[in-house]
Amino acid sequence: MSFQNLGLIPSLLTAVADNGYETPTAIQTATIEAVLKGKDLMASAQTGTGKTAAFTLPLLQLLGSHSGTQPRALVVTPTRELAAQVHASIVTYGKHMDLRSLAIFGGVKIGPQIRKLQQGVDILVATPGRLLDLHNQGAVDFRKVEILVLDEADRMLDMGFLPDIRRIQGHLPTNKQSLLFSATFSNEIRKLAKTMLRSPIEVDVAAKNATADTVEQHLIPTDKSQKSELLIHLFKEHSFHGQDWNHALVFSKTKHGANKLVRNLCRAGLKADAIHGNKSQAQRTRALDDFKRGKVAILVATDIASRGLDINELPLVVNYDLPHVPEDYVHRIGRTGRAGASGLAISLVCADEFKQLREIERLIGSPLPREEIEGFEPTHLLPESKSLDRRPRPSRPRNNSVSELDSRRAKSRHSNSRRSNSGNSRNNNRGNDRSNNPNNGNTKYRPRNAA
Repeated sequence: MSFQNLGLIPSLLTAVADNGYETPTAIQTATIEAVLKGKDLMASAQTGTGKTAAFTLPLLQLLGSHSGTQPRALVVTPTRELAAQVHASIVTYGKHMDLRSLAIFGGVKIGPQIRKLQQGVDILVATPGRLLDLHNQGAVDFRKVEILVLDEADRMLDMGFLPDIRRIQGHLPTNKQSLLFSATFSNEIRKLAKTMLRSPIEVDVAAKNATADTVEQHLIPTDKSQKSELLIHLFKEHSFHGQDWNHALVFSKTKHGANKLVRNLCRAGLKADAIHGNKSQAQRTRALDDFKRGKVAILVATDIASRGLDINELPLVVNYDLPHVPEDYVHRIGRTGRAGASGLAISLVCADEFKQLREIERLIGSPLPREEIEGFEPTHLLPESKSLDRRPRPSRPRNNSVSELDSRRAKSRHSNSRRSNSGNSRNNNRGNDRSNNPNNGNTKYRPRNAA
């Protein structure tokens, strides 16, 4: 099937062709025609499968051309980075159309956003907190909204945004078209869908918690004290399984750890920067732009970036620390191997992280192939992976899986005492191919130039 078969208008087909796309992905094939017919939609797909274009293309076509000053389409996202990514997609595919769009989020001054809204906008992409701030100040009128999109709905629930979503929903027209996109169809997501969708079409094009077939995954056992030196060694060797280590996204579990790792990498002569919740929006944007342009070779991130970052042809993701929540492993490594390209995901794992490792392996249904690096063998041995089962894990809080700063803000917004004293500061701060090696033991990896 081609994009022409999906009923898209010529201006959108031209924009798609301009970006080098010829064949729609599974999620695009399953959703675009349904959205064009005005149906409500509940959709799930793996990260990197073209989900954003699956709602951006039909949304642009349904709106047609610029009309009035108030938004007719509203896209709500959990993070600033995802809001910026979605807006960039709207600009890319809508470049041959007369439509105005804007992304708004916390962490930046609210005044310039109000002035841009006053100039008129057809499509508004926003994070929940800043959107409600602007609505409460009378800068956004929801009465003209025809289409609502909740992107990464599961992440919004994890971050405590459910009350905000319900408030937004309460201000919107009842006859709008609603689209909900989520990585999983959890019970909480289904409950939310029942309150906002009318006879929705349900689309699920990915196995639950599946990792992309295009991502090759490996585990390197080592001691916690050796991780920094090991990572520097791998970058300076420039090769592991044939992968060039000159452009990599590295995940750290804490903001302090990310900053410390960047300092160690820079002292070793490597170009690195960090992106996390304590960075201002300007700093985060600059770091990401430098990384995309190749000015910075290594971007160290907390889980604020595990969803919402769209980096073309990113070859490598490194888990410097394993995430506390196993589902975040899937989202982290989903930054590579996108749009059919191949990618490599490496996890540096110490004995203290065995529990997280077991939960990740149980979630994805297979053990991660292990390879020790000569000179960095662990003195505290990482226990062997045993037979896996896929027993449902007991539910538990997921506070560690989200943007540290945005999570705290989401909770604080619903405290009455905080509301009365928040003032302007609140306005400005919210905001595989898997290895076929069946050996689960440790394989020794000797660098090419090793003696």
